Amino acid sequence: MLISSLKNTSHILRKKSNNDIVTQADLLVNEVIKNQMMAHFPDYGWLSEESVDDVKRLSCHKVWIVDPVDGTKEYAAGIPEYAISVALVENGIPVLASVYNPATNELFHAIKNGGAWCNDKPVRCADVASHQQLLLLASRSEYERGEWLQVEKQYRVQQVGSIAYKLALIAAGKAQAVFSLGQKNEWDIAAGVLLVAEAGGMVTDLQGKQFQFNHENVLVDGIIATTKSCYDEMIELVKKLSANQDNSSTLS
Repeated sequence: MLISSLKNTSHILRKKSNNDIVTQADLLVNEVIKNQMMAHFPDYGWLSEESVDDVKRLSCHKVWIVDPVDGTKEYAAGIPEYAISVALVENGIPVLASVYNPATNELFHAIKNGGAWCNDKPVRCADVASHQQLLLLASRSEYERGEWLQVEKQYRVQQVGSIAYKLALIAAGKAQAVFSLGQKNEWDIAAGVLLVAEAGGMVTDLQGKQFQFNHENVLVDGIIATTKSCYDEMIELVKKLSANQDNSSTLS
């Protein structure tokens, strides 16, 4: 049913205040998932990018956190780097996660303390033999703004759209690190956080803090997700980039 919801629905309905776009698919997928989840789990809370926020979720022990189409710009442009992201959090901690890319037919899922899979095959974060082999996944919009120029001098960099999909690729061992200096919303990353953790990786905010979800303010302070062996190196890189960004803002 989700697949049929995505057919012929890439028409842009509107732009949000932050210039993010909304397509018919965003709304249809949101409706399908919400109707199913709330019918079977009526006592659970609900948080989604495409639903009016209901603060009753703050008093729920279990909450669905959903991004119906993460990477809507890529979806609308026909770039196969978008995903449906669904997480169940219990007392703020993700316990179930699913990230599905319909364009590539990749279904990633994870269970807390139970591992991570892609299309029913177990996946693990993958280390590399040398610093030069590290592959970092970059946000397309951040890359186009020139925010990865310094990084490219040291590492291999590949642009990928959806942050949920990027996190899933880290969990599946397709790359070694992804980070974003900008704020994210809980629905962008909740499922991916569990995928990376269950695949043996490290995932924190830019200050090195573990994530907790279902807050009144759904913005989080960036994200960094890596294999365990390169986490320290990547968080030092992120600190340098953040400092450079702050200095540039001060000078301007």
